[in-house]
Amino acid sequence: MGGADVIPGVSGGTVAFITGIYEELIYSIKSIDLDSARLVLSFRIAEFWKRINGSFLITVLAGILTSLLSLSKLMTYLLEHYPIPVWSFFFGLILVSSPLILRDIRKWNLFTVASFLAGIGIAYAITILSPTETPTNLLFIFFCGALAICAMILPGISGAFVLLLIGKYEYMIRALIEFNLPVIAVFAIGCFLGLVGFSHVLTWILHHFRYPTLALLAGFMIGSLNKVWPWKEVVAFRINQEGMQVPAFDRSVLPGHYLQVTGNDPQLFHAILFAAFGVLLVVAIEKTAAYLKSKN
Repeated sequence: MGGADVIPGVSGGTVAFITGIYEELIYSIKSIDLDSARLVLSFRIAEFWKRINGSFLITVLAGILTSLLSLSKLMTYLLEHYPIPVWSFFFGLILVSSPLILRDIRKWNLFTVASFLAGIGIAYAITILSPTETPTNLLFIFFCGALAICAMILPGISGAFVLLLIGKYEYMIRALIEFNLPVIAVFAIGCFLGLVGFSHVLTWILHHFRYPTLALLAGFMIGSLNKVWPWKEVVAFRINQEGMQVPAFDRSVLPGHYLQVTGNDPQLFHAILFAAFGVLLVVAIEKTAAYLKSKN
């Protein structure tokens, strides 16, 4: 999940769904509430830990933080030097994940279909928005954390891409690389409070409107494919905080058009290979998760 959250366009929530831990994750986060706080204040730590599914949460959190801190530089390097294979891998990963979610919908009706189509439309609209410039004060960084984490736990909506849209992706990546503790701490607090609050909303929706919600989440994943399409044409540039000109807005194009406008090899073989690897990885994870679940 942490590795996915580093990349604009890929959601950690997608990985949680693929690995079969999504609902357990959401319900565990939801259990962090006033009752849990009372258990801590009364020093009933064992009961608190059991209530919030602490061992599960701390393991997931440790994995996310490890990836965020260790993969930031690697992902930046890979996207800069091998963009087509990287985007192709995530395209295949997301493409096959949506049908796995739709498979769990046992009953289809007009509302469920409308939710699926709405998810596609909303996610696609988000992918074609242009980044904007925003302030760097700690209050806004707190808001960014709360907003990004809500996107991160929604399959198909990338928290990293939301940060890119509000002009704080590079800023937060640099903060992680330089280990800027004040910025990281404020962002983390925003993430925590946003995650706990949003988890209550999401679990209520899943409980009362399960199938339309699953359809909406699957739609989010389909709509987000535009963002991870491997071949892009840059249509606008901007000046980053280091004074360098970088791409600000691009659009998806066909491989032939990509070759025509950029003069670069579209790497069709590599694109197909890595997309297939993404598909096979999801299938392997899903089969492994099903096997382990049957053993338990």
